[in-house]
Amino acid sequence: MKKTKLALSAIALALATFAAQPAWSMDQVSFRLNWYLGGLHTPFYLGKERGYYKDEGIDLTINEGRGSVNTVQVIAAGSDTFGLADSSSLMLMAAKGAEVKAVMSLVNTSAFGVISLAETGIKTAKDLEGKKLAITAGDALTQLFPAVAKYNKIDMSKINLVQVDPAGKVVALLDKRVDALLGGLDDQYFLVKAKGFKPAGLPFADNGANTIGMVILAQEQTIKDKPDMVRRFVKATIRSWQEAIKDPDAAVAAALKAKPTLNGPSTKEQLLKDISFMQSPATKGKPIGWGALSDWESTKALLTEYRGLKTDKPASAFYTDDFIPKQ
Repeated sequence: MKKTKLALSAIALALATFAAQPAWSMDQVSFRLNWYLGGLHTPFYLGKERGYYKDEGIDLTINEGRGSVNTVQVIAAGSDTFGLADSSSLMLMAAKGAEVKAVMSLVNTSAFGVISLAETGIKTAKDLEGKKLAITAGDALTQLFPAVAKYNKIDMSKINLVQVDPAGKVVALLDKRVDALLGGLDDQYFLVKAKGFKPAGLPFADNGANTIGMVILAQEQTIKDKPDMVRRFVKATIRSWQEAIKDPDAAVAAALKAKPTLNGPSTKEQLLKDISFMQSPATKGKPIGWGALSDWESTKALLTEYRGLKTDKPASAFYTDDFIPKQ
């Protein structure tokens, strides 16, 4: 009798242990941002908080970044599974041998722009003639600005280019040591606003220098070996962005839990601006993350002319829409 009871107890314990196990093994996935947490990143935190990634069998870890170039390097090295980076960094590094590819074209309009104080009266690119413009040598904005100048027939000799460290650009503008700066319309623009000033912005996208903005990339080996995992990650990410668009306050609140020092109102404004940049004329009506070949081709052409891109690969080699749900 005792043996029977012990046997039954053992069976009950085994069944209880089995029932407590997850139905499937979760994929451990790490996601490297392009920079420190800001408005652009809040949808990912919303998706993690609400369990959208877990619903797809993904245990997601989000890591802050130190610039798009660094993120591409990290993904190429296999240190993180996915990364968020600008398309220019992806293409330039892939052309040099990094075996990475975009699996989502997340932000299809460039957030680069010329930022000034509204009181300065810079309303067109031509108004920059005779002004002091803060630039950072070698960065993407400075290298692409000649395309803006060419498009607007600006006499570059009439612009006083002032070399400033990236972190010092906004300070230089607010101190009125410069009249404008090259920066992000979803970033520095709101830093100016947060300081109590009224900013004005001229988008590169409207002035002859539109490049695809932010993309989500992965190692080509990951895409080849784990296509189902990539598809599930993309699905959860699309859902996260859809919900963030519906409820940006919830997205910001989720990010604030991860980083309480964020400026909530400014972070929300950044997110809303990034949402406005998600679609390009060529991607309107398409699902979140879908990339247009024409946008990738024009980005490649600009990088070839102004940023020294050298490759015999077609634009289609740098991205794929295979993981974006068909409409």
